[in-house]
Amino acid sequence: MFAAPTITIDSRLSGDAPSTIADDVRAGLGHGPPYTLPPKYFYDERGSELFDQITELPEYYPTRAERAILNRHAPAIVERTQARELVELGSGSASKTRALLYAMAGAGRLERYVPVDVSRVPVERCAEELTELYPGLEVHGLIGDFERDLVHLPAGDQRLVAFLGGTIGNFDPAARTRFLTTLRSLLGPTDWLVLGTDLVKDPRVLERAYDDAAGVTAQFNLNVLRVLNRSLDGDFDVSAWKHVARWNAEESWIEMRLRALREQRVTLRGASLSVSFAAGDEIRTEISAKFTRARIEHELAAAGMRLVELFTDPDELFALSLAAPGR
Repeated sequence: MFAAPTITIDSRLSGDAPSTIADDVRAGLGHGPPYTLPPKYFYDERGSELFDQITELPEYYPTRAERAILNRHAPAIVERTQARELVELGSGSASKTRALLYAMAGAGRLERYVPVDVSRVPVERCAEELTELYPGLEVHGLIGDFERDLVHLPAGDQRLVAFLGGTIGNFDPAARTRFLTTLRSLLGPTDWLVLGTDLVKDPRVLERAYDDAAGVTAQFNLNVLRVLNRSLDGDFDVSAWKHVARWNAEESWIEMRLRALREQRVTLRGASLSVSFAAGDEIRTEISAKFTRARIEHELAAAGMRLVELFTDPDELFALSLAAPGR
């Protein structure tokens, strides 16, 4: 007889999200070029749907490559870590971690799943689905910003913390150091980190992955303007902007930008902000850094973690790092 499933949804966004997005937008747009926006605002419900479509595109290899690594190595990761709990940062619909959940359940070790995401709807949906699939599973969803709200993670041990999809590459080097150091401070002696990172490769492959022929990534990028309009009572004309993706060789990252097609003035009343853009002005909406093994090992060590094992797909497009506390 299985115990009844338990679902807890802990939301940490409702009280402070409006001021947070206003502060971020003022910081990114309010002081003249260069203009920037944090990529976390891509992921409203529509943005999450578009990103799920992106992961199925022929040009977008990271999801397929990471999934292949997980399908092959998840049982070994579970055996090595002896994890009883999976914490997933930026979980979405939990599509990235199904292989880990399956391996943990197959080993008789899956007790709790802790999805952390800025969007409530996919967390609630996957909680209902997973508790049906795995009777007795406890799901503790944390709705929050994983840059600020990880202090609200429930206490636990023998945890495997998963940060997949190459999302760590969305941070600049200084922010990556801060984030990984914060994450290390939350890991106990029996906890582990599994980290997904995209690898350096032919820039043409990278640019196609972020500017697909069907234009889905362009829709995804432009959707952030709709998020600002809705959240901050703004008047961006989405049709007056164009999606741009290009490789920055000096920084080893792909940049996604929105380019103004004409001169315009935009008002965001919820941020008490008006901005004049000239034709050709660009807003950088995302960076996606690409890594080498040496860079991964160095950045983990700088945050107080040691690289235990590095897994790659057969084409060496993507890497999955298993790391533990300690140098």
